[in-house]
Amino acid sequence: MKLPVSAKVNKVIPKTQFYNRVYVTKKLRDDFISKIQKITWKYKIAEDTININKTENVEEIQVFYIELKEKVTSKNVLQTIDKLIPYPILFVISFEDEIQYAISLKENGIVKGYYFSEWNEKIDFVFTGVDLEKVYQKIIKKFIKKTETEGRDFGDIIETDDKVNTLEKEISRLECKIKNEKQFNKKVVLNKELNKKRKDLHNLKNK
Repeated sequence: MKLPVSAKVNKVIPKTQFYNRVYVTKKLRDDFISKIQKITWKYKIAEDTININKTENVEEIQVFYIELKEKVTSKNVLQTIDKLIPYPILFVISFEDEIQYAISLKENGIVKGYYFSEWNEKIDFVFTGVDLEKVYQKIIKKFIKKTETEGRDFGDIIETDDKVNTLEKEISRLECKIKNEKQFNKKVVLNKELNKKRKDLHNLKNK
């Protein structure tokens, strides 16, 4: 992480601080205990630590390191942590010598969705910008690979990426349905729908 020493916190947070402060199911509590080795609040990216102005939407960005006992990333664990921290969090998830990154799209303290890197994917995060909101947007853009992000409005990038992901799921579902369909006439109809969605996906990715 290319962050100044002034941003370093390096504070281990007991897992109980998360699963004892909000209602969690027994399974989720067990996930914290059995799957998470250690949670460390590593960096605080804020006006007083990196000298970049906060905004009404983004006052701070936190960086949490999560060490796993097994190579399973639990989105529910991340959501529980996010519920208790009002600021955006960049998660650095590790298992032995492998690394994965994750971050939530957070609006007014509410998580709208998550972005995950591949394991051991090299991402060069840039923590610069005119304000912390732009820094946060830059971080999220690093996770978006399926659509062009350069020079585009952030809201439009997120909307397009959501549509791409939805279309990819629908295409996968249709391909599976066509494979299992026995009746020729139904296959023709399904193939027509599939081709349309593939064309829509192509247009979105080249928007």
